[in-house]
Amino acid sequence: MGEPDAQDLRGESREEVTLFVEYEGAEDILGDYTENLSAGGTFVATTRELAIGTEVKLVLQFPGLLKPLSLTGVVRWKREDQPGCGIEFVDAAERVSLVGVMDRIRDRDPRTVQQPYRLLVVEDNAHIAALIEEGLSSSSQRSFDNRLVFQFRRANNGRDACELLRTETFDAMIIDVYLPIIDGPGVVRFARKELGLGKLPIIAVSGGGSAARNAAIEAGADLFLDKPMRLKQVIETIQRLMIPARA
Repeated sequence: MGEPDAQDLRGESREEVTLFVEYEGAEDILGDYTENLSAGGTFVATTRELAIGTEVKLVLQFPGLLKPLSLTGVVRWKREDQPGCGIEFVDAAERVSLVGVMDRIRDRDPRTVQQPYRLLVVEDNAHIAALIEEGLSSSSQRSFDNRLVFQFRRANNGRDACELLRTETFDAMIIDVYLPIIDGPGVVRFARKELGLGKLPIIAVSGGGSAARNAAIEAGADLFLDKPMRLKQVIETIQRLMIPARA
C-alpha cells in the first residue's frame, strides 16, 4: 500500500491532512482490512512528516471501486525503519460502515465494485505492449463506460500465451501475428480448437500486410489491425468486440 498523493487543507486554527491511498486491487484492500483496518487503524507509507496527534482524513481507493472510502483518523505512532505514520480511526460510525463496505467488496457487489475486463496482450515488443495497456487504461474513462476498469496480463511469446489461456480466464486477447516459439495464428488455433474458446474476442495485429491478415483470420481471429496502430483504432475495436461479449 502506498500514498500517491497528499494535500493539506489548512484551517484557521489547525492543519487538516488528507491522504489518498491507492491499492492495486480488491484483494489488496481486503488483505489490509484483515490485517489492519478491521482493528481500527493502519500504517500509511508516506514521506510527509506528520506529528503525533495530527487529524487525518484517509481516502482509500483501488481501480474498480465505484466510491472511494473516507475514514477520519489521528496519527498515533511511527516506525523507525519506514517513513510513514500509523493512523487510528476515530469515527465509530465510519468503522461500522467499513465492515459493510468490505463485505460488499469481498462479494464483488456490482453496486460497489466494477468488475474489471481482463485483457491478455501477447506482444514480443515490450514498448508496443506498454502503449496498448497505457492507452486503454487512460482512455477507458472517456471512451467506455465511465467506470470501466482493465486488468492486463502480458505474454511475449506464443508458448507463454497458450499457458495463460489454459490456466486463466480472459475477456479478450490482442495478439501479434509474428511471435517467438509459437506464432500468433498457432496461439489462436490453440485457443479455438484445443481450449474451446470460441467466444473469446481475439484481435490480431501485425505489420505483415495481407499475408499476416489472412493467416490470423483463417486461424480464428475476429479482427485484424495493421501496424502501426492508432490508439483510437484499438479502443474502438475493443469496444465493438469485448463489451458486447461481457453483456
